Amino acid sequence: MFHVLFALPWLYVVTRTVAPLPWDVAIKIAVSVALLAGAQFHYWSRLSSGSVFTPEFPRPLILLFNWIFGAIALLAVFQIGLDLAALVALAAGGAGSDVWIEGRYAIAAVAFVLAALGVRQAVRVPRLRDVTIAVPGLPAAFDGYTLVQLTDLHISRLFPEAWTRAVVDATNRLEPNLIVVTGDVIDGSVAMRRADVEPLRGLRAADGVYLIPGNHEYLSGYAAWMAHLGSLGMRILANAHAVIRHGGDSLVLAGVTDPSARRANLPPPDLDRALAGRPTGAPVVLLDHEPGRARQAAERGVAFQLSGHTHGGMILGLHRLVARANGGFVSGRYAVDGMTLYVNNGTGIWPGFALRLGKPSELTRFTLQRRDA
Repeated sequence: MFHVLFALPWLYVVTRTVAPLPWDVAIKIAVSVALLAGAQFHYWSRLSSGSVFTPEFPRPLILLFNWIFGAIALLAVFQIGLDLAALVALAAGGAGSDVWIEGRYAIAAVAFVLAALGVRQAVRVPRLRDVTIAVPGLPAAFDGYTLVQLTDLHISRLFPEAWTRAVVDATNRLEPNLIVVTGDVIDGSVAMRRADVEPLRGLRAADGVYLIPGNHEYLSGYAAWMAHLGSLGMRILANAHAVIRHGGDSLVLAGVTDPSARRANLPPPDLDRALAGRPTGAPVVLLDHEPGRARQAAERGVAFQLSGHTHGGMILGLHRLVARANGGFVSGRYAVDGMTLYVNNGTGIWPGFALRLGKPSELTRFTLQRRDA
């Protein structure tokens, strides 16, 4: 079904952008076929690995597919805008769409340039973003406490071992008190990704490295991945919590599973279970891959929630649609009924649509500060 769905933008681009151009028919056919190959990226991915979520091609080919696929998507949107402008001009007594050839050349050029820029932005090692969070009731021992969030790494053929190692090195240079990984670490099985995730073993923080699953872990063999990531030195918080103590003061770090667990007949998110038995009065930092349940977390007294999943919406404009599917939360800091929610744009991005325009990836360091309740 994916390949049928994604053929629709291609069909619109071919009929409305390519067909009207004053080119030889053979050239139009060749361009249309090349674009069709790019539009079928997810179909080829399924053939390569059995899943549309895990393209198992050489990295340069995945980059090429993302460029063409992204350009088609952008060009379809631009062409709709051009067609609407032509209709308005025609209704106002102006020239018809046949004279808009120059416009078709222009939007095609812009679409392909923006797609190339978007892919480049998507696959870089993210830059540091520093965020200060005021936490009500934060004990004095945790004033100035630092934690680094990694999320949506999507380690894959697109984000291989060298990229993972660069992210780990950049994280360790920050010397954080704590590292948290909020899901979607991988795309592919343990056998496929074993070498690519190995650098994660090198993550270092004074109070450890903690991880929760995202939806992609359930697509790639949940049990095997939790066991393997645990063997790399990460502590899994699946509807559980850990108590971090500095002197006589405590901070609760809780984590929940992802709603995708239901489809795998595994325990769904259970915040009550995650918080059961926590020390009374200690502020709670919650790790939840998806931000849509933030209001429920605020009702349960969580002070600070860290999420990912949305990739920041990937593209300005598109982020508004992504927000609607995630409770209105898509990128950055939100005040939610007395709780602070931070939705991370992601360290990496899904290799099936690796495009970022105006929503950069991030390596995020949080510094906790005391605030009166």
